[in-house]
Amino acid sequence: MINAIIIEDSRLARKELAELLKAFPNIQLVGEAAEAAAGLALIESLNPDLIFLDIHLPGKSGFEILQEMESVPAVIFTTAFDQYALQAFEYNTVDYLLKPIVPERLEQAIAKVAIMLDRSRVPVKKERLKLHDRIFVKDGNKCWFVTLADIRIFESKGNYTQIHFADHAPLILKSLQQVEDTLDEQQFIRVNRQQIINVKFIVDVKEWFSGRIKLELSSGETIEVSRRQVNRIKELFSL
Repeated sequence: MINAIIIEDSRLARKELAELLKAFPNIQLVGEAAEAAAGLALIESLNPDLIFLDIHLPGKSGFEILQEMESVPAVIFTTAFDQYALQAFEYNTVDYLLKPIVPERLEQAIAKVAIMLDRSRVPVKKERLKLHDRIFVKDGNKCWFVTLADIRIFESKGNYTQIHFADHAPLILKSLQQVEDTLDEQQFIRVNRQQIINVKFIVDVKEWFSGRIKLELSSGETIEVSRRQVNRIKELFSL
């Protein structure tokens, strides 16, 4: 069963989509929201497998909603505008449906979601990389063999990840989630949606407003920690 939510400001569009989804027994509609804040709250509380997401919403755009999330579930954009299609696929987007939604296109999109989720649910035992391990990085004509211990930041850049070590910052064609799945989670911490930090480079932890914190790295860079990760950082440094 695929648990899904709809985030759409038009009551009529929500009703029409909910009716269409009744034809799919593998889809369980668990929630609906009409604006961005309520949508984010639904995502956090229900942890859905799939979001049907409009782009123009009260409060924030659909893209801004995804930017606030550390882990993005499968997304099917539902919109009346075709000019955002390329931007949409920078996220974990399965499909991009134009309103009014054609049932055949909806069926194709849901089939893609089912295949994607089936693959992700197959348990695969992966050995995590250790600090002494070296990885090969190629960016354009430049190549490096980099020891993981020397990498201070992994940073999301769309479908790429930027690797920060010494004075270099090459890109690799892997998502930040794919990179995170290979790393030692005791040594590399996901501090926000876009960045993973090597804890050995953290030299200072500073309290910030509204209970937030910032990290200072030995390189001089400062990194803001998302609300979700604040407690983990505080436990790590006994704050």
